[in-house]
Amino acid sequence: MEPHLRRIVNPLLTWYETHRRELPWRLDQDPYHVWVSEIMLQQTRVEAVKKYYARFIKALPNVQSLSEVPEDRLLKLWEGLGYYSRARNLKKAAQTIVRDCGGVFPDTFAALMKLPGVGEYTAGAVASICFHEKVTAVDGNVLRVVARVTGSRDNVLLPAVKKQMEAQLREVLPDDAGTFNEAIMELGETVCLPNGAAKCGDCPLRGVCTAYRDGLTAELPVRVKQTKRRQEQRTVFLLMAENGTTRHCKYAVEKRPDKGLLAGMYQLPNVEGFLTEQEIRATAEAWGMQVLEITFLKEAKHVFTHLDWFMKGYQVRVTHPAGDFLWVTPKELQEKYALPTALKPFAPR
Repeated sequence: MEPHLRRIVNPLLTWYETHRRELPWRLDQDPYHVWVSEIMLQQTRVEAVKKYYARFIKALPNVQSLSEVPEDRLLKLWEGLGYYSRARNLKKAAQTIVRDCGGVFPDTFAALMKLPGVGEYTAGAVASICFHEKVTAVDGNVLRVVARVTGSRDNVLLPAVKKQMEAQLREVLPDDAGTFNEAIMELGETVCLPNGAAKCGDCPLRGVCTAYRDGLTAELPVRVKQTKRRQEQRTVFLLMAENGTTRHCKYAVEKRPDKGLLAGMYQLPNVEGFLTEQEIRATAEAWGMQVLEITFLKEAKHVFTHLDWFMKGYQVRVTHPAGDFLWVTPKELQEKYALPTALKPFAPR
């Protein structure tokens, strides 16, 4: 066992008692609240999550309501958080809890791991915080703290390295594992920051931190990605059919396939490659439309996990709705249909 980690427990818990942030999902230890927040916090910053969490809990206050929500409503509530499979898995897990557990939240790490979309980190967080089970909850923030404290140069993106660090933390977990897990996550989110921004002067662990002692904070943790990113160019169509005035126009949206990237999401029509205006006109005409005007909107980029989209968007004004699209009003587009974050730069204002 790494001896440094034994020495972090007391100063970390003392620091957390004074410096913990007041967050809406910390107002109680309701497993539903903690679970929803932890899923939202994956790939999203705490400050950004607050407003989405409040809206979501107000609309879906418990497991039963989540299990029954229509998918379009669910995705609209999730709009802006991205990674929409997380929202779908939330609903699937809620349905499992209602069907198999009588609506009562599973109260052990092992039982939580059986829920759709729940991995070791989420199961560990809910089990330790809500049910006081002595288990770890290791995310990227925790890995960064451990790597710096111990001076580890192992690649924290490798599953084997994560397992090793989880085992090291398991040996030093205090009885109140939930508070410890929250404390070390809090430290990683607010003090032991990535990309050379660490606030070592504010850190309660600097006296036992190898990276601080040896000037390695900017170099640790080691993160070496194993996969090469793919890049795509796309042309996005904001198809607009007027009905007298632009105030009464309708826009075309379509539903993506149920599997794959952005599965089941509504989107603005788009095609691979950067099209010329002549090609844009020909494409719209192939969809059965008569084009009145083409206006360039803007360029945008969106980064997915293993893919980058480079996009050019065009407003294409047509004589009437046509093609295999759903034509919606601006109000419907804003209130009812959840557009992927990637395509929001081209949505009408």
